[in-house]
Amino acid sequence: MPTFAAIDIGSNSCRLKIATAHAHRLKTLHEDREVTRLGESVFQTGVISPEAMAATIRALKRFHKAVQMHVADKVRVVATSAMRDARNAQAFTEWVLSATGWNVEVISGLEEGRLIHLGVITHEIGARGRCVLIDLGGGSCEITLSDGGRIKAMASLPLGAVRLQQEFLQADPPQKEDVARLKQFIDRELKKAERRIGMPRSALVIATSGTAAALAEAAGHVRKKSSAGKKTLQKKRLEHVGSMTAEVAEVRALADKLAKMRDEQRAAVPGIGPRRSEIIVGGAFVYASLMERFGLKSFRYSALGLRDGILAQMLGDVDLRGSVHQKIESERWAGVLEVCNRYSIELRRVEPIRQHVVELFDALARVHELPEEYKLWLESAAMMQDVGKFMNHQGHHRHAQYIIANSEIFGFSPEQRAIVSALARYLGKTRPDPMDRVLRTIPVEEHTNLVRAIVLLRLAVALNQDRASAVVRLRTHVYPKRVLLELVPGRGGAELEAWSVKKEAAYFREIFRRELFVEVV
Repeated sequence: MPTFAAIDIGSNSCRLKIATAHAHRLKTLHEDREVTRLGESVFQTGVISPEAMAATIRALKRFHKAVQMHVADKVRVVATSAMRDARNAQAFTEWVLSATGWNVEVISGLEEGRLIHLGVITHEIGARGRCVLIDLGGGSCEITLSDGGRIKAMASLPLGAVRLQQEFLQADPPQKEDVARLKQFIDRELKKAERRIGMPRSALVIATSGTAAALAEAAGHVRKKSSAGKKTLQKKRLEHVGSMTAEVAEVRALADKLAKMRDEQRAAVPGIGPRRSEIIVGGAFVYASLMERFGLKSFRYSALGLRDGILAQMLGDVDLRGSVHQKIESERWAGVLEVCNRYSIELRRVEPIRQHVVELFDALARVHELPEEYKLWLESAAMMQDVGKFMNHQGHHRHAQYIIANSEIFGFSPEQRAIVSALARYLGKTRPDPMDRVLRTIPVEEHTNLVRAIVLLRLAVALNQDRASAVVRLRTHVYPKRVLLELVPGRGGAELEAWSVKKEAAYFREIFRRELFVEVV
């Protein structure tokens, strides 16, 4: 039973969750949270302040001790909006590495939304129908339309609570003109979201993160006060965090009320508290405007979030028979097809290459000895290898590498995109070299696997030279010192394919220490 640790370095707080895998599910072992306000200075000056860095490092060192105590097998550390914007983000990641040994992965807003969605639908059965997910953090707000457990549309907006506080609400209480500017900014960003996701008609709205929790609890206390006859019911609802709700009218009333208060008055509002009171106003206006614009009647707070999605991703990567793995694989493949569509790739032309590389991967398993996840990386590279031609046919392998490495592909981490992009890069005359810029972005321990995978993909491409004819069928025979590929011709023969595969024999021998023979049967 492997144990995983997920660390979320947010713009407002850092969170840790440690869980162990058991019967295809995750069991939580430990949780921790610390408000560090990493993004506070970023949204003012563009850089993380030394004080915020030091506070975050102290929290991460505490998390590190907990991770060691629980003997976590795998740790993933991600950072979000503040680190995406900070000019000195690299200095902070190097400090984290020296203090804890952890590599910080700065993820995009869309990847953040995807992981939150994964965490929620993995644990919330009710979220597997049609629903809207809203996550308003310190630096950004992700809005996701989900149906049947699949993401239909998503928008990531710069509407985080800390960001809005620093940019618009410096006075206490906020001045009327500042609130007016804030509302205009929120409306402008929500118009962009509406263009991306349309009008998400859904009865179920799930909101995550601290702002949603504070608003739901505050709304619950207001209801409790005004409904003396339902005290027992309201008490139960407040005690059960997962069922906390807030209606749009309640959120609008709270936003208008909180904007007229001083900080100490907001801190005294039940459900808000002293740490949330400093940043609640901006977040409350976002929720009120968002719900009104999209016709959402209410939201239900969920304590799940980014760290739960990270844990689910780690579980899915090792538990190949679990439903989470299948969900992640489906998302990844949808992301690959979306890239192909964006760059006008004809699927009928690349699908035979994908089929052949899968066939070679399975037939030559004891030759290449690659981890199972490389099968998907190879399939993805086979499908996307020609995206570089969208820019220019000359040097298209270089262009393909750049496009894949820098595209937002759901389910692929930056490291995984780097591996897939490198596979697509070395399909021409160039051979991989450890000193290449492309390989320097990939961990050294992956270089051997990468080169072996490149050989397989080159063979698959070679088997599909004459695309005007029917696809060549393949029979593979593995012997102790040699590999024999028998080509069964399609319509138009297989001579060109056989010639192309023979050209790869020397490279095959160099990498696998076996002779490669080709016969047309």
